[in-house]
Order: sequence, then structure tokens, then C-alpha cells
Amino acid sequence: MRRRLLLTATVLIALGGAASHAWTAAADEIAPTGEIVKVQTGFSFTEGPAADKEGNIYFTDIPKNRIMRLSRSGELSVFLEESQRCNGLMMDPRGRLVACQGGAGRVIAIDTETKEITVLADRYQGKRFKAPNDLTIDQQGGIYFTDPSFGAGPDAQETEAVYYVSPGGEVTRLIADLKQPNGIHLSRDEKTLYVLPSGTTGLFAYPIEAPGKLGSPQKHEVVKHGGDGMAMDVDGNLYLTQMMLSGVLVVSPEGKQLGLIKLPEVPANCVFGGPDFQTLYVTARTSVYAVPMPRKGWHYLFSKS
Repeated sequence: MRRRLLLTATVLIALGGAASHAWTAAADEIAPTGEIVKVQTGFSFTEGPAADKEGNIYFTDIPKNRIMRLSRSGELSVFLEESQRCNGLMMDPRGRLVACQGGAGRVIAIDTETKEITVLADRYQGKRFKAPNDLTIDQQGGIYFTDPSFGAGPDAQETEAVYYVSPGGEVTRLIADLKQPNGIHLSRDEKTLYVLPSGTTGLFAYPIEAPGKLGSPQKHEVVKHGGDGMAMDVDGNLYLTQMMLSGVLVVSPEGKQLGLIKLPEVPANCVFGGPDFQTLYVTARTSVYAVPMPRKGWHYLFSKS
């Protein structure tokens, strides 16, 4: 067997003044192509980044009840006040910003022009959700979302779960045996649903038998610590934020580790954006970081097959 040579590279991070941080990856693995830049800071707890078709980034500052917008040129603005602790975000096929509104226990869609809010799902079998956390959307407009117990009230569901909201608004509970289901993402062909729990090890890959219908999962043991959010590149590789490792773990669709991108703050979530969708934006506690990558990000609304 060929012995793999390990290469270590040091990346300068712009922190107002220059500082250094490092990643370690094998020669044939995925690593940043340039310096990691702190593009904005001064937040309370950043989460839920999403990109629009131009590559602008929306993200949440949960304690401050705000959704922020970061333009491709780096300009920061407040997109929505009084967000009721919105967390995970994603653009849907209609161009709306869909959000997990954890404080209200529901999933909503926000018109990016008028800021009008439409409630997509707020109950299952007559009870409100715990605290919707993160989501992913299929090409038909159906929404898969995680509902862990983070900050849930006494009138919420008894069970932490993963749900599917059909384009017609029907809600189905899909998974109810994971501790703190958190990050969630569809594979490129939408035949696999990936779920990253915070309360246990492993990355879980569920075969999708039909929209909103899952088979038995495969557990990828490469994830040794509980995780948070995730993104995907054009090759289907997953970028998993790892709190215990203070970095983003890059994993192939088959569950092979391809690299670890270390960050100076503990990351919560990530998304590809920017003019060419080749920058990985990472929300990490008080800041947002930009990481140039060798591959473009994947989103069925913006990416070409």
C-alpha cells in the first residue's frame, strides 16, 4: 500500500492584523487554496448561512433575533429584525428565504423583497415543534428539517425528530431515534438524506425511497464527535462543522475523511457563496469567516450538473 505523505500548510487569517492558523491534510485531499479571512465580527452567535443565486450570504445572529445579509462585495446589512431566534436558512425554488424559526417553533418562508412571512409548518399532530434548527429543500420545494430540544417550551413535541413538509404543506415525522438531530443536507441526486446529530457520534445517510419517505440509514463512523451544520461541493463532498475539533471536517459521500479546516473560533455552520460559489463561508460564534476552496459549492438552484 502506498504510504500517504502528509502535508501541513499554514494559512494567514485576517483579523484586522495578520495572525496564523493551520490545517493538516494529505497530499491528495481537500484543503483551502488561500488565506482564511474574518470578513465580519462582533456578533453574539452566528448560525444558519444561506446563499442566494448571486452568491450573497444570509445568516442569523440568534441571541440578537436578527437575520443579516452579507453581499458579495462584503457589505453587511440587517435583513430582518425580531426574527424569533431564526436558525437554519435556505433559498427555495420560488426565491424565498426559508427559515427555521426556533423561538416560535415553526418553519417560515420570507419574501426577500417585501419581508412578508408565510408560515409553512408549525405543528405536527396538533402540537408545536420543539425548536426547528436546520433544513434542506428538494427540487419540488419539499422541506426536510431537524427539530432538537434546544430551548423548547413545555407545550412542544415530546420527541426530538426530523420532519418533512411536502410542497402542499403536509407534515410527516421521518426520524425519531437520534439524539439532538442538527445539520441536514440532501445529496446531489436527492437519493440520500444526510443528518448530523449533535448528541451522538456519526454521520447518518438515509436512502430516500420517495420524497418524505426514508429507508434504513448507514452510519459513517468518520465523525467521532457531535456536529452542527453542513454544506456540499459539486462533487458531493460534505463539509461538516465540528465543535470539538474547532473546524470543518471534509467527508466524501462514502464517508471517507478528506481534510480538516481549522478555524480560530468554534464553527456552527457553513455554506458556499461568493461570485463563483468557490468560497466557503463559516459562521463561528462571534464572526463569519471566508475560506477559499478548490471546488465550487453545490446547490441545485444555482449549480450546473
